[in-house]
Parts: sequence; structure tokens; C-alpha cells
Amino acid sequence: MTDGNTASGARAGGATTGGATAGGATSDGGAPGVPGGRGSAPAVGTAPRGRPRSAAVDRSVIDAVMRLISEGTSIGDLTMEGIARRAGVGKATLYRRWPGKEPLLLDVLATLDGPPPAGTETGDLRADLVRAVEFIRRRSLAKRESALLRTMVTQMQSNPELWRRYHDTVIAGRRRMLVGLLERGIASGEIRPELGADLELLCDMVAGPVLARATLHPDAPLPPDLADRVVDTLLDGMRPRRRSGDREGPPDRP
Repeated sequence: MTDGNTASGARAGGATTGGATAGGATSDGGAPGVPGGRGSAPAVGTAPRGRPRSAAVDRSVIDAVMRLISEGTSIGDLTMEGIARRAGVGKATLYRRWPGKEPLLLDVLATLDGPPPAGTETGDLRADLVRAVEFIRRRSLAKRESALLRTMVTQMQSNPELWRRYHDTVIAGRRRMLVGLLERGIASGEIRPELGADLELLCDMVAGPVLARATLHPDAPLPPDLADRVVDTLLDGMRPRRRSGDREGPPDRP
């Protein structure tokens, strides 16, 4: 979900573009900060007709990019030829999977991010929102702990076009997922309907507390119960207000 800003190159909680998958931290909270580590996300570039893509080749290419960056090669200095040579594959093999360096880099960052949380839509608004906020918390922890992920994000931010594509594929997809949760909360009567007039603001309120703590206060703790506390505080303010004489309890589901 969303990095707070929750293209053509990645999948993010359902958003697919021509070359990358996206998510945030690994679903079990791990940070795939080393090449070949857990939490890798498969590339979703359009595969050519005919022989199916080899997952082993995809993995070796992504590992090669990670090794090159961890050894100090900048994103600007990476070349498809150098990546193919390090991965031990031909350039034709590389170009059949990724039409250029940018889609490949989006897949690499998606691999470092790890997959988005599975089963986000359970029908329980609180549980679903906690999962969404927990996803942000875990990704923030991964970014703190993984030097490679920090390097990738920092260098991609210095490339406006590449960063825009990452935003459009990864972050926008997470945000759409969060908007969907909030819309369902309004439809079920668990969130006041007038708050639906500005869903973007609601998204910011859900994602903002953890992002603010992680970015503005980099030494501040991100404890395991943070997502629960954030969601409970928000829902307390978003629920329909009871009028005098209303019975206690949650609103009846339609």
C-alpha cells in the first residue's frame, strides 16, 4: 500500500505496467536487503509468445543488478551489456525480458520491496486497515535496515522520469488499494459518508502517521503495535457519530 502517494513497468497490489512488480516490505516483515535474499518479487513484463520465461534467468539478472549496485555502480552507469555480462546471459535474452534499463530497474526495486500484503480485503475494515498500515511500517523498517534499498530509492529519486514511473506503478497502486478499503468502509456504514468527499485526505491520514515518524524522525521507534494504535485512533474519529437515544454497538451491515 501506499507509501503515501500509495506506469508502465510494475505491479503494485493489482497495478501492472510493462516491466515491474511492486510492493513494500516482505509480507513477513523481512527486508530483502541482500542479493538473492528472500522477498523477491517476480518480473511481470510482457513475456514473448513461445517458450516460457525462465524464473532462474530472471533471478540471475536481478541479482546481477543488485550486486553491481552494492559494489558501487550507480544507476546512471549501469548498462544492459554490463548487466548481461554479470548475469552470464546474452543481451538478446535480457532484451526479450526488459526493453530497456528502466523497466529492469523497476523490477529490481520491486524485488527489494517485496510483495504487497496478501488477503487485504477480508471484509473486516479494522483488520484490513491494520494490514495496510503494517505494510507501511514494515517497508519503513526495511528501508532503514537495507543499505541496498536505500541506495536504490535515493538514486531513483535523482532520476525524475524513473521516479515518476515508480510512483505511477508502485505507489499509485498501493494508494488505489487503500482507497478501495475506505470506500468499502463508507458503503458498510463504518465510516461517515461525508468523509468520502475527500478520499485522498483520508488516505493521507491513514498512511501519514507512520510515514511521518519514519521519515521525519528516523530514530523514532516503529513498534509492532503501531499499526493497531494508528488505525484505532483514526476509526474512532471516522465512525458515524451516535445521536442521543441511539443504541450502542457498530452500525448494522446492509
